Amino acid sequence: MKYSVIEQMRQEYPVPPMCRLLGVSASGYYAWRKRSPSLRAQQEPRLEAEVLAAHQRTRESFGPERLPKHLDEHGVRLGVHRIKRLRKKLGLRCGRNASCH
Repeated sequence: MKYSVIEQMRQEYPVPPMCRLLGVSASGYYAWRKRSPSLRAQQEPRLEAEVLAAHQRTRESFGPERLPKHLDEHGVRLGVHRIKRLRKKLGLRCGRNASCH
């Protein structure tokens, strides 16, 4: 998270002072820039699409507690907490008239 803040602001401010301010090493920041995205980060766009598709298939009536079973039936295994995080990121909520369990 701190490295991404530095990355966003590096055109406006020098990197070493920002690293000191945020309590990280400059060498760590530069190593982070060269590193390829983690497996979890690589999976994120596909999982977002899967959660969005499941949300639409269930007519916006399934909450995060019911979605894991529905997703599993479509070959996608996700835990409740990850589904909650992805739904929040995507701004998904149950429909107005849904019970949303």
